[in-house]
Amino acid sequence: MDSIDVKILELLQENARVSVSEISRKVNLSLSAVSERLKKLEASKVIKNYTIILDPEFLGKELSVIMNISLENPEHTQEFIKFIQGEGEILECHYITGDYDYALKITTRNTQTLEHMMNRIKSVPGIKKTQTNVVLSTLKNLYSVSPSPTK
Repeated sequence: MDSIDVKILELLQENARVSVSEISRKVNLSLSAVSERLKKLEASKVIKNYTIILDPEFLGKELSVIMNISLENPEHTQEFIKFIQGEGEILECHYITGDYDYALKITTRNTQTLEHMMNRIKSVPGIKKTQTNVVLSTLKNLYSVSPSPTK
């Protein structure tokens, strides 16, 4: 990957719908050269996916929390994973070190819907303890890593 590829990726991160002609103009390459670079970036899996980012507040989902979860023992892992994959309000799940096993990012409508989610989570077999922290504000929220090796 060279500096032109990095610039192409940065443009796509700003707007995944940017046209090839706009990219071409901004990186000073022909349309075919940009198209070829995009195909290579996709084939090499540097570009994993093209997507949209929805505004949770516009959709009425104004409450976000980080929930830490500890399992009784690893034999409950598969059932826990199956549960979280079926829950649309659980946006992220990370296997972590420390006092807890998993950290979840949950975005929901309000405290009532959060309470229902927490009750569903606590009813999953093997959940030993949970800790929930309400997100008051978000100071930084990137959706992908920087393509630049220096950033």
